[in-house]
Amino acid sequence: MFAYATVGCTNFEASLKFFDATMQVLGYKRVQEYLKEGWVAYGDPNNAANPSSPLLWVCKNPYNCQPATIGNGSMMSFAAQTRAQVDAFYVAGLANGGSNEGAPGTREAYGPDLYLAYVRDPMGNKFSVSTRSPT
Repeated sequence: MFAYATVGCTNFEASLKFFDATMQVLGYKRVQEYLKEGWVAYGDPNNAANPSSPLLWVCKNPYNCQPATIGNGSMMSFAAQTRAQVDAFYVAGLANGGSNEGAPGTREAYGPDLYLAYVRDPMGNKFSVSTRSPT
């Protein structure tokens, strides 16, 4: 669906700790690093050489050289395979500097099988992780 998404941060180390933990739960890892420049990409380690494989970039130095800020109304959602992954992502996020924006559970307003959680990263960006798996 998307080629990449970028999230800015003001505390690079705290953000990397958060994303290292939450992305690992979903099977993603750092696949590109430009630490001196303040950019790290997360993706599928088994498909990292594929230029069309989606990436999540975390940056401390946006290209426009303006301070990173959160996007009001902006949110990215990550696909989980199981409800256990949703739970683990949520726990990893909270344990690594994130904050609760909606505990894991079904959201029947969007169908009886949608199970998701919401967290904010240390910067305040909102993320969802969801599955339609019954288990």
